[in-house]
Amino acid sequence: MANVKIKVSDFSKDLGIASKDLVEVLDKYLPKKRSANTALTEQELNVALDFYSQKYQVENFMFIFEKLIHLEEKEKKEKEEAEKRAEEIKKALEEAEKIEIEQKKSKTVSTRTSTADIDRLDIEKMDDLVTIDTEKEEQMLTNQKLVKREKRREEQRTQVVQKEVKKEKIKKTITAEIPSEITVGDLAEKLECSSSEIVKILMQIGIMASVSQVIDFDTAELVASELGHKIEPEIVLTEAEALFGDFEDPEEDLEPRAPVVVVMGHVDHGKTRLLDAIKNTDVISTEAGGITQHIGAYRVRVQGKKVTFLDTPGHEAFTAMRARGAQFTDIAILVVAADDGVMPQTIESINHAKAAGLSIIVAINKIDKAGANPDKVMQELTEYGLVPEEWGGDTIMVPISAKQNQNIDKLLEMVLLVAEMKELKANPKRWAKGVVIESHLDKAKGAIATLLVQDGTLKQGDTVIAGSVVGSVRAMSSSHGKAIKSAKPSVPVRIMGLPEAPVAGDIFYVMTDQKKANKIADMRKFNAKREAEKLRTSAITLDSLFKKGDELKDLNLIIKADVQGSVEAIWQNVEKLQNEEVQVKVIHGGVGGVTESDIMLASASNAIIIAFNVRPDKIAEESAERQGIEIRYYRVIYKLIEDIEDAMKGMLSPEFKEQNIGHMEVRQTYKVSAVGTIAGCYVTDGIAKRDAKVRVVRDGIVIHEGELGSLKRFKDDVKEVQSGYECGSSIDKFNDIKEGDIFELYEIVEIART
Repeated sequence: MANVKIKVSDFSKDLGIASKDLVEVLDKYLPKKRSANTALTEQELNVALDFYSQKYQVENFMFIFEKLIHLEEKEKKEKEEAEKRAEEIKKALEEAEKIEIEQKKSKTVSTRTSTADIDRLDIEKMDDLVTIDTEKEEQMLTNQKLVKREKRREEQRTQVVQKEVKKEKIKKTITAEIPSEITVGDLAEKLECSSSEIVKILMQIGIMASVSQVIDFDTAELVASELGHKIEPEIVLTEAEALFGDFEDPEEDLEPRAPVVVVMGHVDHGKTRLLDAIKNTDVISTEAGGITQHIGAYRVRVQGKKVTFLDTPGHEAFTAMRARGAQFTDIAILVVAADDGVMPQTIESINHAKAAGLSIIVAINKIDKAGANPDKVMQELTEYGLVPEEWGGDTIMVPISAKQNQNIDKLLEMVLLVAEMKELKANPKRWAKGVVIESHLDKAKGAIATLLVQDGTLKQGDTVIAGSVVGSVRAMSSSHGKAIKSAKPSVPVRIMGLPEAPVAGDIFYVMTDQKKANKIADMRKFNAKREAEKLRTSAITLDSLFKKGDELKDLNLIIKADVQGSVEAIWQNVEKLQNEEVQVKVIHGGVGGVTESDIMLASASNAIIIAFNVRPDKIAEESAERQGIEIRYYRVIYKLIEDIEDAMKGMLSPEFKEQNIGHMEVRQTYKVSAVGTIAGCYVTDGIAKRDAKVRVVRDGIVIHEGELGSLKRFKDDVKEVQSGYECGSSIDKFNDIKEGDIFELYEIVEIART
């Protein structure tokens, strides 16, 4: 996993603040010299996040407080206006009452007036008096209606204001997690409000957006703040890795650490015997058949200094484990037997060590045996880029005898010398990080995992996440089985407490937040299937080579052939091919059929496998299909070169393609004088067809290609035989059939040009 570094400038940009402001905040709580390019530690990240989270919470609170004050002032103002209107209405009522009293007095006077007096009155004045009394009465009635109506309205306004104030006071504050980009509609759903509210706030800040419009996290944060809510970035796996502590450590926190050494080489060349000599314990007697069955990690003291050794299996069945062993170490000891020389797995070990960027020290073992020839081994290794120091190269080579304990001290001195030159350091003060070396389930103890701490200090009780497994370290023990409470960098430990066994090769981290660790683990499980599908689509093929454009600079190839001469000829020819976009690079070449190790190396380096007169075994074929690794089969070199050249020009468009339809295993053979050799076969998979083409594969090598001469079921000729049934068959013009041979059946199908 690539390291993730967060600089001050990048983090301040994410927070929407100036770099100097962030530096001032950090200097206030964690005094230290910093600049815009300084990588932040986990502690600094937490301090910054806490500070600005609290700041935003205060701002949100002030916003709500000001809004409540505004509502109270509005309520007070409306009450004052209502009281003013009520006073005016009261005055109007008093005026109306005065008019009513005068009217009553006027009527009394009129009643007491004699007829003679009335006669003396001016008729026009009487009419005026009556008219005035009528208008005053109507005005009085109108004022009474106005008073009642205003009272009702005032009561309604008071109820609305009280309701709004109450609603504002009890409004729920929501804290939501959102991704870096989100639609307006989705944000409204997260904040439990209507989309129109979001759109209205966006318009106020100058952004015209629809419900389906996508807005970034900063804009969403502003909207949430306006609504009195709080949002947090949704945990994305790549961002979560930063929380684990993949950042650059301060120089003052770094301390020297012990080197981690991996022992690699061909099977039975003495790797475990060498470790046995180093740690003076008999490990090899515990292994089945003398072959190491699992990766072991051991810590030993060499000249007062500690060194961690990893023993990787050399048998072909454990190739994948050996490759993982070369991914988290510093130095590789390549063990080569002086009597055997360079073998296929020796070459694979060299390529894995080079791919992992390890310093290689060669231990030429078994120099005590008859027929040992160290000089010949050194000569063979020069062909793979390992030139001895004695011959002007830079590779340390030490002749040893692990059995006789000869020159072991010199080999260890060289290990310490190389480690000193590499200046290996780590920070023991941070949260622990490392790799899972191996794991298994014990019926009594549960899941047991062997971890190699690479950084920080692992302590008993820590919460650990490894892949999609989360658990607490219940117990720890050293490589010697002694119970320990903590482990510093370069220390291998066995732990108990995980709910299940993690996958060997997974990176583990210590986390303080159990909830967040569980969330990341769930996310990893969810993405596992999708990543597997992506792996298939992202794998490079010759057909997709030109479509990659500028993304591809090198075309990596793995060459497997029937003889070494073919490997060398193909290697020399293809590495001459290059153009402006693509340069061909052979990362591995070997003799024999395509194995699972080749598929694994192709997957790690995004390579294409060239199979020249060889075929993959069943496990390798299934692995290639699962991971989307392309295997190109050839029998003629010029056709191979032609295909690669056409692919580099973007012109590769094959008209025909082989399609495998099944496999048959030869279990018995019969000699018939008139017909030749008849093979009694078992159809292992697919289907056997009478008109199919056949390829005879023996020990992974193609020895013949032709067509089926016959296909029988008991005594009857048949057109096809299904998987799981036995049959008899012969091959046209080929009789060298032996038990154990594999008949690979295929058809040629036409592919439309695109």
